[in-house]
Amino acid sequence: MQFTSEQRLDAGVLERAFTLDDIPGILWTPASASASAPVPLILLGHPTLGLHKMYPRLMARARHAAADGFAAATIELPGSGDRPRWPAAEQARDDLRRAVQAGEPVSDEIIDALILPLVDKAVPEWQAALDALLSLPEIGGPVGYSGGVISIGVRLAVVEPRIVAAGLFAGSFVPRAMFEEARRVTIPLHVLLQWDDEGNDRQAALDLFDAFGSKEKTLHANMGGHTGVPQFAGEDAARFFARHLR
Repeated sequence: MQFTSEQRLDAGVLERAFTLDDIPGILWTPASASASAPVPLILLGHPTLGLHKMYPRLMARARHAAADGFAAATIELPGSGDRPRWPAAEQARDDLRRAVQAGEPVSDEIIDALILPLVDKAVPEWQAALDALLSLPEIGGPVGYSGGVISIGVRLAVVEPRIVAAGLFAGSFVPRAMFEEARRVTIPLHVLLQWDDEGNDRQAALDLFDAFGSKEKTLHANMGGHTGVPQFAGEDAARFFARHLR
C-alpha cells in the first residue's frame, strides 16, 4: 500500500488516498487513532459509478464513522473510475440499459453477466486491501462492511472471517446463485430496503433477506425511492456498528 496524498478534515479526521497494486483507495481515520490506541474499521462499499462521483457520499459516511471512533476505507471497483475499462462489464451494462429502456424484464442471464464476474474480481481485491489496512498500527479491528453492491457484501460475509458485521443496501440486482451463498452468511446483518426503489426487485430483496442464515438480522424498510433514504436510517446503521465493533 502506497499513500499518495493526505488532508485533515473537520474534527481532526485524517483522509489519505492510496494505491494498492494500482487499485486506488481512500482511508479515513479519526483523530483518536494511533499505534497505542488502534481503532476498528468499516469497509465502505459503493456502486460501480467510480470513486470520484461517489466521493461526497463516501466522505460523509466516513466522517460519521470517525465520529463514532472508527476508521473507514474504500477501494475503486474493477472497471470503474480511473481503472482500465472492462469490456465484458460494459457490454453487460449496455444489455441492462437496453432492457430497461425497452420496458422488458431484466433476464437472469443479464444479471449473472453483470454481477457474478464483478463479485469474483472485486472480493479478492477487498481482501487484499483488508490485509494492508490491518497491517497499519492505527487500525486494529474488528471489521465491518457497509453498503455497496449487495452481492459483494454477501460474498465477503461468507469468505472473510475478519468481517464480524455487515450493513447491506438492498438496491442492486442479485443473481440466483447468490441466494445459496446467503444461506451460509452467519454474521449479524443490518439490511436497508427502500420500499419504492425503482431499480430494485422488492420481492427478490425480501427473498434474499429471508435466505440469510444469520441468527441476528434486521430489515429496515422505508418508503421512498433509491435516493430517498431518510437520515435516521444512517443513525440506525451507526448504532448497529457501534454494538458489534466496540
